[in-house]
Amino acid sequence: MPLDVHIIECLEDNYAYLLRCANSGPTVIVDTPDPDKILEEAGKIGWDIDEIWNTHHHWDHAGGNDKIREATGAKVVAAASEADKIGHVDRMVSHGDYLRVGENEAEVLDVGGHTSGHIAFYFGGADTVFTGDTLFNLGCGRMFEGDPEQFLTSLQRLKHLPGATSVYCGHEYTVKNGEFALTVDPDNTLLQAYVQMAKEKRARNEPTVPSTIRAERGANPFLRWDDPVLRSRLNMDEARDAEVFAELRRRKDAF
Repeated sequence: MPLDVHIIECLEDNYAYLLRCANSGPTVIVDTPDPDKILEEAGKIGWDIDEIWNTHHHWDHAGGNDKIREATGAKVVAAASEADKIGHVDRMVSHGDYLRVGENEAEVLDVGGHTSGHIAFYFGGADTVFTGDTLFNLGCGRMFEGDPEQFLTSLQRLKHLPGATSVYCGHEYTVKNGEFALTVDPDNTLLQAYVQMAKEKRARNEPTVPSTIRAERGANPFLRWDDPVLRSRLNMDEARDAEVFAELRRRKDAF
């Protein structure tokens, strides 16, 4: 079923997403970085917010919950494992649970690593996934609470989604991520073209979201831990996958 997605640029580089079924049903906001901006945008397009879905507990993803809830009566949906940190959660969900936006069904995916209980929302029927701060365009989130094995499992889960799946992430980091990616994978022509496209879009003040799983598989080093050329550049030909991911994350943290 068609899923209407309205992108809202918030704060310095955050994204929030208003979702509505093209045919029927409620409006959902995925993450709440800036409640005033979100309420303003929802009012402009005439969508009443019925539910708040949080990918994780960080303030720039859940900090606007209360203001939006008080203004609209929206119900809050979040991971059961992070409900205490988020507060006032009306429905607690876990990996494998399903949610609905009108006629569209979303599967809750455990993608912990950035935070231990981070979740994503995958609409298989609409070929769309909302990844929060787990998977970015050409990057991934910092490993604040998880460990390399957990984060790698989460990225594997996303990597194995259908290639045509549109990826809506939590921040506009694409150009900076691309600059790092070129330091570890400089001869990747898909990456080179991706970075150029991202720079052109940002020069026009356009968002680089959504990407696709196919594009990320080809260019994002954090989904290419098993690529022999990348491994060779890292001098990690025989390393475990989690070790390769950890080294990429270490280098990105220091970049």
